Amino acid sequence: MDAPVPELEARAAACADALTAADSVLLASHIDADGLTSAGIAATALERAGIPHDVVFSKQLDDEEIADIAAHDHDTVLFTDFGSGQLDAISEHEAGGDFTPIIADHHQPADADTEFHLNPLLEGVDGGKELSGAGASYVLARALLGEDATDLAALAVVGAVGDRQTVDGELVGANTRIAAEGVDAGVLDTAKDLALYGTQTRPLPKLLEYASEVYVPGITNDQNGAVRFLDGLDVELHDGGDWRTWADLRHEERQTVVSALVQRAVRHGVSGDDVTNLVGTTYTLTAEEPGTELRDASEFSTLLNATARYERADVGLAVCLGERGDPLDAARELLREHRRNLSEGLDWVRAEGVTVEDDLQWFHAEDRIRETIVGIVAGMALGSDATESDRPIVGFGNKNDEEVKVSARATSKLVDRGIDLSVVMSEAAQAVDGDGGGHVVAAGATVPRGREQEFLEEAAAIVRDQTD
Repeated sequence: MDAPVPELEARAAACADALTAADSVLLASHIDADGLTSAGIAATALERAGIPHDVVFSKQLDDEEIADIAAHDHDTVLFTDFGSGQLDAISEHEAGGDFTPIIADHHQPADADTEFHLNPLLEGVDGGKELSGAGASYVLARALLGEDATDLAALAVVGAVGDRQTVDGELVGANTRIAAEGVDAGVLDTAKDLALYGTQTRPLPKLLEYASEVYVPGITNDQNGAVRFLDGLDVELHDGGDWRTWADLRHEERQTVVSALVQRAVRHGVSGDDVTNLVGTTYTLTAEEPGTELRDASEFSTLLNATARYERADVGLAVCLGERGDPLDAARELLREHRRNLSEGLDWVRAEGVTVEDDLQWFHAEDRIRETIVGIVAGMALGSDATESDRPIVGFGNKNDEEVKVSARATSKLVDRGIDLSVVMSEAAQAVDGDGGGHVVAAGATVPRGREQEFLEEAAAIVRDQTD
């Protein structure tokens, strides 16, 4: 079987050789869904290769975190889903003999470099759309284990979906080759289907009512409207008294619902592009139990995000490593808490409103929304009637007594106009002695408290330059 990303084959082989030669490895990873799946893939690969290792997680890889990593008793550190952007600091520890770094990342690299650096951007592959951190970890696992790693492709797809790398409803580029390896390995299935979140677990009316991907008047955010719509279809809606889920429906029943939903959307003036977005490619993890969060890549990634946002990356990693029982129960409880907090956060933004300026819009939640979820709330707000859709949204949340977390979100249409939030967050943060970065459509920063207005002015100027 050919390498999944030929452009990275030489870099992956060099990194794999370095791991094999190490006495022990400290695996350090980011804590979001992409970071957790990256760690799950890498830890499994190291285990299968018989390489002793420990795992640590970090929300933000700053100088202090890197110093803590250097204090561990390992000669080699494998960074997954971060590290490229922090190479200036990492290279100082490498030069001091603290550890040998190996990096499997997809974020924008810093000016410094290191010998063992696996990043798609270094070889002309788009790290924002074509390969996630989990994808980079998978490429490394394949170099380390060969075809014995192909079952890990399912986790790589979960990471890519969780990192919002779908384009027009499906994965593209190198991600599609990884997905194909998962299909060949029998751990993944891809199909064209309704592209709404919750097809495995949400009762049918809730699936339609809560769908934020496409706003359909009279159904979206309308519980009674969703029930009336479904009642009017020739579809059995209940099973033993309980509402059926999308996963419970037969193929013909799904076609009936999709056809009626499309007709309803067109009749109510929903744009052609949005109607098209109702259907996309779904990624099903065939080894997982039907009707559970783990069966669908999108729901799996949300479950993982919930563990990370509440400082329980250990739970998310355990689920990625195949543990069920107590870890999965804990993850589900964290997901329930996560959903409550997101709902309350969005309600707060709607109640308080956002400040709309010429080039962007923003809100400051202070301590009312956890800084670990302020970006998700910002993204939800951008997709609702609480905000404007023609400019990026910036959300602030207090991180501690000295710092504020900043999260920015844009739409794909804004990206098409030239918006690159990774640049906006990085440059605006630097201007106020902070630190930032991320992806074109979603990025974040940490800035000193009290300098938010300066940050907004810098960010607005960069947005203005990007769209002129």
